[in-house]
Formats: sequence, C-alpha cells, structure tokens
Amino acid sequence: MEKKLIEGFEHIRYLRNQPSEAELIQSSQDFYKLMDSRRTVREFDSRPVPLEVIENIILTASTAPSGAHKQPWTFCLVSDPEIKRKIREAAEEEEKISYSSRMPENWKSDLKPLGTNWEKPFLEDAPYLIVVFKQSYGLENGEKIQHYYVSESVGIACGFLIAAIHQAGLVAVTHTPSPMNFLSQILERPSNEKPFLLVPVGYSKEETFVPDIQRKELKDILIKY
Repeated sequence: MEKKLIEGFEHIRYLRNQPSEAELIQSSQDFYKLMDSRRTVREFDSRPVPLEVIENIILTASTAPSGAHKQPWTFCLVSDPEIKRKIREAAEEEEKISYSSRMPENWKSDLKPLGTNWEKPFLEDAPYLIVVFKQSYGLENGEKIQHYYVSESVGIACGFLIAAIHQAGLVAVTHTPSPMNFLSQILERPSNEKPFLLVPVGYSKEETFVPDIQRKELKDILIKY
C-alpha cells in the first residue's frame, strides 16, 4: 500500500476503479431507481432478522463523513421486548400530548394523508429498534474531546443508515418523538449523548399499504448555475 507523509501525518493512496461515462450513468440510474422504491413503512412482520445484517447496516452508517473525523455517533440496538415496551409507552405518552396540544392544526392536517396518530405499535412490532445518539463531545480517559458539526455529521450517518436498510431488503420508519429524553433514561446513556433518531427496522408485513404520495420532480428541486 502506497503511503505518503503530509504535514507529518501518514496518508494512504486512494485507489478506485474508474468506470466509463456510460457505466457512471447506468450506476447512478440504478441506485436512484433502488432508492426511489424506498418507502416509510409502519407495519412490521414478526420474522426475526439476522443480527449480522443489522450490524452490517450500522457499519455502513458509520462510514459517513464527520467533522474532523470525530465520528460523533452512538448506535443503540434494541431487541429486548421489555425495553421496546418501555420505549413505546414513553413515546406514546409524548405523542399523545403532541397530538392533543403541542402540534398546531396545520401540522396535524398535513399529517392526515400519511395516516399517523399518537399510537406507535411499530415500536414493539419491529424486531429491532436502532436508536441513534449524537455525541455533543467525546470522552477519553475522563477528558472532554471537542466534536465539530455534530448534528450535520449524525444526520449524514442517518441518511447512510436509511439507504443501507433499504438496500438490504428491509423497511424502516424514522421516528422523532419530541421530547426524546426518555430514550437517554431508558437506555442509560451518558450526559454527552443526546437522542437524535429512533428507527424501527425489520421486514414489512406480507400485505402492507403505504400512502399514495409523490416525490417532487427534478425540476422542482434542482437549480443549475
């Protein structure tokens, strides 16, 4: 492996096969079609998922870029039924308050086509819950280590996570009950970690229906200069 010192730090040569222009186009189209078939699913089959699959998915998420390569994320994987029950009960308690008093009417109106409400059975039905925490700062030997662009870094990692879940053939729903402090308490996470995203993962039920909604077209999201 070819190495080089740059300002006193060791670097390795980046090697990757360079596809042709036609291959680039085909590859980008194929990946777009794969991801365009992704849908948020809230109905999970009870079939178990091999742990190795979930571990590979989380490893994929961990390849995301991060500020100063601090990798400011923790992925908590929950399969214990009792812990899932506690998470569901706490999430539904917060969601019930949100739907009854926190959320303005226009927000609830916007959610109607999606068929959501305060009840979250998928938090127990899904074989796994991946709870993503962002690390406000690191800890090494009791010393605080500064982290940079934490929310941006963890957000990118979550994007990788969602893509990896779909590529593996599983389904997920991104859940962000607000507030989410109960996740820190239930999972006994340290004070430097804050809950960022809760992702139930598994197989979809054999007969699953999702809202008939459309994504914006390229002309609606792209401005060329």
